[in-house]
Amino acid sequence: MMKIQKKKKLVLFLTALLYSTINFAQTDGEKDLALWNTVGVEYKLNDRWSFGLEEQLRFKEDISVVDNYFTQLTADYKLFKGFKIGAGVRYIRDNDNKGNIQGYENHFRFQFDVMYKHEINDFKIGYRLRYQNKNELGVSYDEGDYANQNVRFKTSLEYNIKNWKLDPKFSAEIFNKFQEGEENGFNKYRLTLGTDYKTKNFGKIGVFYRYQKEINVDFPDSSNIIGLKYIYTIKNK
Repeated sequence: MMKIQKKKKLVLFLTALLYSTINFAQTDGEKDLALWNTVGVEYKLNDRWSFGLEEQLRFKEDISVVDNYFTQLTADYKLFKGFKIGAGVRYIRDNDNKGNIQGYENHFRFQFDVMYKHEINDFKIGYRLRYQNKNELGVSYDEGDYANQNVRFKTSLEYNIKNWKLDPKFSAEIFNKFQEGEENGFNKYRLTLGTDYKTKNFGKIGVFYRYQKEINVDFPDSSNIIGLKYIYTIKNK
């Protein structure tokens, strides 16, 4: 009986989140369907340090064209219970298929994170503040050019269901972009709904749906993103 009630709660929870996400899916600009694929390895050195290596391949234009692919290295350090800091670097091959000059461009991105997570009853609540800087390699930028810098704030919610391995996760994230002039400010948000399936020996398989939309522009573009990922975890013995 308790298990049935938990499943009913899951259905209601997912329905409410999907309804909220769909209500945001109104736009005056271009719409797109994208696919993000991730394969990665996580190495847990000890209770404080963990490292990650990740490969991603992303498609755009209704999953018909490669958007970009990249390699990312990350490191997280646990300061105390629930609180972590982290950093990462990313080498990106970005497919520019618009305009007179087209082709793959080389980009480099670095990021710094501050993260906190806690539990309230059956819910896990997380917060992440991220600074990121992305630049095209081989291109010089003027001093004070902030066009490729963002501060991002993300809030996540996970509902824990006993004897159920597909706990639902929901997150909302907003981007604040640094630019010259009066265009500084919030420029994009993301809403994500997904779940992970963890196994003892095989690793973690995840799937998510993400809605992304520009804000504070006359004709905001939006994307519906399907995400697939596989992460294998290695623990230091």
